[in-house]
Amino acid sequence: MQHALSQELLAFLDASPTCFHAVKNLADRLDEAGFTPLTETEVWELSPGSSYYVKRNGSALIAFTIPTGGVHSWRVSASHSDSPCLKIKENPELAAEGHYVRLNVEGYGGMIVPSWFDRPLSLAGRVIVRANGELQSRLINFDRDMLLIPSVAPHFKRAGEKDELNMQTDLLPIYGDGAACGTFLQMIAESVCVSEENLLGHDLFVYPRQKGSVWGPSGEFIASPRLDDLQCAFACFKGFLAGQRQAHASMFCLFDNEEVGSLTRQGAASTFLRDTLERICESLGMSRQAYLATVAGSLMVSADNAHAVHPAHPEKSDPGNRPYLNEGIVLKYNAAQNYCTDGLSGAMFKDICRRADVPYQVFTNRSDRRGGGTLGNLSTAQVPFPTVDLGLPQLAMHAPYEMAGTKDTLYLKRAMQLFFA
Repeated sequence: MQHALSQELLAFLDASPTCFHAVKNLADRLDEAGFTPLTETEVWELSPGSSYYVKRNGSALIAFTIPTGGVHSWRVSASHSDSPCLKIKENPELAAEGHYVRLNVEGYGGMIVPSWFDRPLSLAGRVIVRANGELQSRLINFDRDMLLIPSVAPHFKRAGEKDELNMQTDLLPIYGDGAACGTFLQMIAESVCVSEENLLGHDLFVYPRQKGSVWGPSGEFIASPRLDDLQCAFACFKGFLAGQRQAHASMFCLFDNEEVGSLTRQGAASTFLRDTLERICESLGMSRQAYLATVAGSLMVSADNAHAVHPAHPEKSDPGNRPYLNEGIVLKYNAAQNYCTDGLSGAMFKDICRRADVPYQVFTNRSDRRGGGTLGNLSTAQVPFPTVDLGLPQLAMHAPYEMAGTKDTLYLKRAMQLFFA
C-alpha cells in the first residue's frame, strides 16, 4: 500500500513543478470526484449534500463538502502549494561577456542556495496573454533541460577563502550563448502560440529537473523536489477524498506563499478561508451567530512538513523530542506560538491517530533556537479555529531535492481519512 501511494505521490510531484500546476492537478481530481467548481466573481447558491471547490489566483484552492444535515462544525486541513526556488524577473535577459545570455532571477523563500549549482534546470509557471480580445492565463512547463548555474572551480579560490554567494551575481542561470540574445520572451510566447507583443505578463519559476525516486533497501525512503509541502498536501487531499465527510462540514485548503510569509491575497494570512466560510454560511441561510458557533466547535489541521533529526548533526534537535523518518506524524509545539498546537488540540489529534492505528511523534525547537513557523497561526488570525500544527518528518528541507519516509505519507493519509470521517 505504501509503495503504490509513494508512486502516486511521485507522479503528482513531477506534474506539479509550480504552485499553479499543483492547484490545477488537484482541481482536475476534484472534477473527476464530482465536485462543482465555483468562482469568487459569482453569487454562490449551495445545497446540503453537495461538494464544491474554489480557486484564488490559480495558486490556492479550497474544496469543501456540505453534509445533508447542514453545517454544525468544520473539519479543515490546510497546507501550502509553494516551495523555495528561483523566480524569473521582468526583462530577464542579461548579456555576459558578449558570449553568454543569463537570466535575471531572484530567490523565492529560504533556499539552500549552494545545492542549486551544477544541475539541470527547467522553467514552468503561468503567462498572461492577450488573445481573442481578452486577457487569458495559461500554464506552461517546458519539461526539458534548458538552464544551468555553474559553480566556480576551486582552482580560482584562494586557500581558506570562504564561499560568500551573492544572489544577484552567482545565482543567475545560463540560458544560452551569445546567439540566444533576444530569444527568451520570444520562446515563451511561441510556447503558448501568441506573438511576443501579446505576452503581457508572467510568473515563471526555475525548477530542478531531477525526478523523484523511492529508495533504500526496502524502499523506505522517498526523495524529490517539493516534498515541503506537497507531501502533506497530497496526503491530506487523499484523506479528504477517502473520508466519509458526513458528520462535519469538511474542507481541504491549499494556500500559496507560505515560504515568503503568507501575506498575500492567496496566502494563509489572507481572507480566502474566512471569505469562503462566510459565503457558505450565508448561502445556507445561517446567521452570523450560527457561523461563529460552528467555528468554535471545529478543528483545523495545519499540515506542513517537519524537521527530522539529522544523523550528522543530532545536536541541532531538542534533546527530548526527536522525530525520525517513517516513525509517524509529527505534532509541533512551541511556547512562543509559532505553532498552534496546545494541550487540547494535540490531545484531539493524538486520539485520532490512536483510533486510526497511526504512530505520532513530537517536534519542538531547542530552547536556545528560535526555529520557524508555519501557516496555522496566520490562518487562525482570520478564522479562530482550534488548530493542531503537524507535519511529516523530512531531511534536507528547502533543498531542491528533499528526503522523507514512504510510510509517513500513508500514516497521514489514514489519519486524515478518519479526521474527515
